[in-house]
Amino acid sequence: MPRKVLQSPCDDTALHRALYYTLASFLWLWRSFVPLIRYVIAMVLSLSVFSAAASDEAEPQHEGKVIYGLHEKVRIKELGVNLSAKLDTGAESASLSARFIKLFERDGEDWVEFDLSIDKNDRQEMGLSKEQWDDVQMPLSRHVRIKKRSENLEKGEKDYSRRPVVEMTVCIGGREAVIDVNLTDRRDFSYPLLIGSDALRKLNSLVDPAISMGSGRPQCKAENTDAPSEANDPDKAGD
Repeated sequence: MPRKVLQSPCDDTALHRALYYTLASFLWLWRSFVPLIRYVIAMVLSLSVFSAAASDEAEPQHEGKVIYGLHEKVRIKELGVNLSAKLDTGAESASLSARFIKLFERDGEDWVEFDLSIDKNDRQEMGLSKEQWDDVQMPLSRHVRIKKRSENLEKGEKDYSRRPVVEMTVCIGGREAVIDVNLTDRRDFSYPLLIGSDALRKLNSLVDPAISMGSGRPQCKAENTDAPSEANDPDKAGD
């Protein structure tokens, strides 16, 4: 017959005490760490929101912008001509090839007279009349200083050139803007017209260097753009 094991009355009490202290310790630890856990969760959520906001701010906003190529056809409304132009985000202002530049005064206002500096053969291909390129007269807006390239400077020569500026209405694709254009002889460059960052901002546009002549013939509604385009060689080096 198996022996009956007698259990001390205090054994249950000791077990209960052990369970009580274990639960009490767990609850104490839980209460101690809950604020810390809440703080960590709040920090993680805050960082997530901040990162998302920073990402939105860092991402370029292209809404409403048009993408032009490195070279585009540009219509100058005041001259009634379409020219091939280089679009250069590294240049601030626009430049038009001109020579025989003369300043004069009319009715108390400053004006400038110039010839559109385009080769005779190109003018004939464009079908330009003499009035469109010879002795063009426009109100003078201001003068601008353009820094020269150091390698092109001769000894004692100033490191900048002072150019007259006129306001012109340009159209690229279907967009039109009034921009400042400085006048200088660009016969050493491939394109008679340079469009800089100021004009590109006014046109609300971006430039993709992989594209060339992507916008086609200018088609601004306010202007008849049936004038022939000029025929410069886009593969030539230079600006």
